[in-house]
Amino acid sequence: MPYLVHTAHAQFVAFWVGVVGWILTIVAVGLVEWRVWEVSDLSVITSGLAFVGIWRACFFTHVLPMSENQVMYCQRMHPSDTFTPSEIVAAQPLMLLAFLLGLFANSSIIYGLRNVYFGLDKRRPITLAFSFGGGLLILTGVISFIPLFWNLNSVLTNQTIDFPPNFYMPPAPVQQSVGPGIAVGIFASILEVVSGVVFVAYRFPEGLSPRVTPCRSKPYVLDTEGVCKLVSFFIFYLGRHSINCKNVYL
Repeated sequence: MPYLVHTAHAQFVAFWVGVVGWILTIVAVGLVEWRVWEVSDLSVITSGLAFVGIWRACFFTHVLPMSENQVMYCQRMHPSDTFTPSEIVAAQPLMLLAFLLGLFANSSIIYGLRNVYFGLDKRRPITLAFSFGGGLLILTGVISFIPLFWNLNSVLTNQTIDFPPNFYMPPAPVQQSVGPGIAVGIFASILEVVSGVVFVAYRFPEGLSPRVTPCRSKPYVLDTEGVCKLVSFFIFYLGRHSINCKNVYL
């Protein structure tokens, strides 16, 4: 059985890189600080900053009533809302799709690493698991890049959102900047793509391919003289007779 662990050290590191990237993708999905708005009217938004994510728009306030567990005043944005911009409508399903693809990719990679580290030296399952998982990781990173850079472009071009009155958001910010959500998401996508490339580049070592070599054993030769002596012993012991074993052939 060939020893394969030393051939997958880079893949082992890439696996953890991909896992970190996948976890950071989940963090980016949950962060509300994708776009940071600076506002001039502090009558409601007392902190002067409002945050626009892909699910909610939030800000700190001491004016509006909030529950005890509520830190910020938030309102959800749905794809069906007419005011929701296209980059946010696209980001919601694409980021969820990236999360699911990353889950399947890591599952496939774990299966491949299991075959390597447990000595299950079947070539096809290992290469298929690594190639499939690596391809999914690359696809995960690319799918994440689309809404991330789309929202990044909206920030850089200072695009506005026509929020309804119950959001208490101004029609346009004084200035807006890139929030941690976009930065974390882009970093996560880079990690996923790099990890995926490492797995796709894996090649099963040809010299370590398992081969079955037939064992050539010598033909068995029956020791007739030894058998004759054993029979002679029993006959002599029982009947006090002996046998000449030199002339016995089988």
